[in-house]
Amino acid sequence: MQSDQTGSGRVKGTFRDKLIAQKFSNPIVPFFLLVFSFLSSFIIFKFGIIGAGGILAVIIGLPIIYGIAAYPKFGIGVLFVAAFFINYVSEFLPEAVPIGTMLDAITYLLILGFFIKQRTEQNWSYFKNPITYMILAWLGYNLIEVINPASPSVLAWIYTVRTVGFIMLMYFVFVFQIKSINFIKFLFKLWLTLATIASISAFQQENFGFFPFEKNWLYADPLRVSLLFIQGHMRKFAIFSDPVTFSYNMVIASLLCISLIMSNIRSYKKVILGFMAAFFLYVMLYSGTRAAYVLIPAALAMLAILNYNKKILVFSLTAGFMLAVLIVMPTSNPLIKRFQSAFKPTDDPSYNERSMNQKRIKPYILSHPIGGGLGSVGIWGRRFAPNSMLAKFPPDSGYVRVSVEMGWIGLILFCTLMFVVLYNGINFYFLVKNPVLKNYCMAMILVIFALNVGNFPQQALVQYPTNILFYLAIAILVVCKRLDDEEQQKAAMMLQQDNISSKLS
Repeated sequence: MQSDQTGSGRVKGTFRDKLIAQKFSNPIVPFFLLVFSFLSSFIIFKFGIIGAGGILAVIIGLPIIYGIAAYPKFGIGVLFVAAFFINYVSEFLPEAVPIGTMLDAITYLLILGFFIKQRTEQNWSYFKNPITYMILAWLGYNLIEVINPASPSVLAWIYTVRTVGFIMLMYFVFVFQIKSINFIKFLFKLWLTLATIASISAFQQENFGFFPFEKNWLYADPLRVSLLFIQGHMRKFAIFSDPVTFSYNMVIASLLCISLIMSNIRSYKKVILGFMAAFFLYVMLYSGTRAAYVLIPAALAMLAILNYNKKILVFSLTAGFMLAVLIVMPTSNPLIKRFQSAFKPTDDPSYNERSMNQKRIKPYILSHPIGGGLGSVGIWGRRFAPNSMLAKFPPDSGYVRVSVEMGWIGLILFCTLMFVVLYNGINFYFLVKNPVLKNYCMAMILVIFALNVGNFPQQALVQYPTNILFYLAIAILVVCKRLDDEEQQKAAMMLQQDNISSKLS
């Protein structure tokens, strides 16, 4: 047996020496490069720039595809970057390019890598918790909607379930592949780096104007301009698809910064995080999204409840006083005026119109317990069933959309999922003993809570990258509890061994 292993190692070593160490001295390598160069020249001659793009896609794409499936940490990082930039890249590409399928492919590769790992490890203990069970129930309900008799089109369900249903599977990937505090730190750093790039983009759009390709994309659709140009000011969206997604991402990034400031880190890092949080909230005003303005005070109220101490109380009262002054003070600044209007919803015509729409659709919701079908409202409803009543209904609220598409049964299930997540997340926060993991739990609770509040006036959980970050936050709650349990078990075993050793001595 030993000789077989030695022989196998010798064969691998010889292969490595010939193809890697010796490089061009081996005749196979120049022959391969020669054939590849002739083939590439023929493809470029025959198909032009499309052929060149195909060759680059193979050269660059195949290693990336392998890396995503075989190295999940790399794959999760690629998913993050792609989720943040997918809409920005699509602005300067032809509409015929299916850029959205790239994220689908990354998602499927990560799921494939997850099942490959599970085939060898066979460890499902990570998922034995109430949050997982509720996510499975919600996923199952989304899949059952395909047979909804009221659904106008199966194609609408297929297109919608990609970003609403299958994204939930990322929870399982995150829970299984995140196995250390260091990897959580890396994800937070990547998150804040990408959020910083987005904030700089918004600052550029507001103070220096749009790039030519941004302007071309913006004015290509008159409806898009009419929705974004309000009261003489163009709402900014940075690298995202719309101002709502941009503003909500700035809010949750600032909440992450505020939470990390409260951890045991060096003072200069706290200063940097403080400046980042302030900058995120400042550029968030450029979006003109009034719903986002309410999320910060709501999240700070949750923070004061979770981490009740003198410092937090003083910080919350100070922030509340400054917010009150900002709401009532007279101003001619259009950004501050729009901010103030968020706290006077009854004076807002758009809010009153939304209320009327919700009253109008209420009888339909009550008479359709499983709704009108996934994808029956919004862009896919207009595309696949343009003459239906629901296709013309503006859902606005994420909760209203769930009610219309999936009925009051779906709404109850969705609200139960959110309750279970927050309930267990808060329990984890108080049970976790490791201060670093405890701080991460608090940060994720604030993010999840803010997105739940924001899902009432807007659709907060259906756009990239917010949908990815939402399930990442849920997964990190579970991971923090698991890592802390492992630490406590190790500490208990060491203590037991010490007691036995002391008795024997």
